[in-house]
Amino acid sequence: MAEALAQGPLHLTVAEACRRLDAFLAARLNVGRTEVRRLIEEGLVEVEGAPMARPSMSLLPGMLVTVAPRQVVESMPSLLEPRVVYDDEAIVVLDKPAGLVVHPAPGHRGSTLVDALPAIGGRWSAQGGDERPGIVHRLDRGTSGLLVLARTDQAHEHLAKQLRERTMGREYWAMVLGGFEEDRGRVDAPIGRDRQQPRRMAVTADGRVAGTEFFVLERLADHTSLRLRLLSGRTHQIRVHLSYIGHPVVGDALYSTTSAGSGRPALHAAMLHFHHPANGREMVFCSPLPADLVGTRHRLGGSDLIEWPWNELRGAVW
Repeated sequence: MAEALAQGPLHLTVAEACRRLDAFLAARLNVGRTEVRRLIEEGLVEVEGAPMARPSMSLLPGMLVTVAPRQVVESMPSLLEPRVVYDDEAIVVLDKPAGLVVHPAPGHRGSTLVDALPAIGGRWSAQGGDERPGIVHRLDRGTSGLLVLARTDQAHEHLAKQLRERTMGREYWAMVLGGFEEDRGRVDAPIGRDRQQPRRMAVTADGRVAGTEFFVLERLADHTSLRLRLLSGRTHQIRVHLSYIGHPVVGDALYSTTSAGSGRPALHAAMLHFHHPANGREMVFCSPLPADLVGTRHRLGGSDLIEWPWNELRGAVW
């Protein structure tokens, strides 16, 4: 498939009626349906010139299906390694540096967090398949901070259930453009693929339900630092919601034009809260702001006296 797309988009004409889009592409591209779904989710597939196709979409004879090539992302330095925060027989909690991709993905040919797992050692859940051993949830490449991995299938299922039922708490720190009159608020806006720019997500009428709470931490001259709480887990959710309300994340090249950051979005997964999948024990983990984001704060006029809002939780329950 990669060779076929090397020269540009593939234009495929449907010869048989009532075929599902995913089955049609799997046969024509000689790949599995999982890979086809990834192509569709990335916005790389159009039917009759229209994006946002569905894997189950029925095709008619004569329809034109176009598959665009992926943009290859250059690899990141291999010295980016996650820090082990907690490790036992069921789970591992890692602090991921910015710039490290969590798992192998189309268009990325560099090292990933998954590549670091053999050095950590031990077994990993097989629920995510060979490319995503132990991976329960993920962080964007440019986002730093905490995530939990599962060593056993049972732990994976339990943690995934907490994610689905929103009993796993995830809070973030962000520096955004502009000021807020209110001290706290909530954004409820559905998120789906951007029809005009397939690499982006956007607030769309037919998107999936998404909610984000925010709390003002620090008001600067032209910027604000926020504490954010995820009420759902959509792709790029915080970045999309903050851009939607006119306060894009500093340094976010995909959703903002501001360049005051450190070369990546000023977004950090600062707190992770869940119940241990083996014994039910409540666990809370907190991660301090990394040096590059501390530098961003200082450049924008942030005070050294501000209290890190998760200090009272750090190490409190595990």
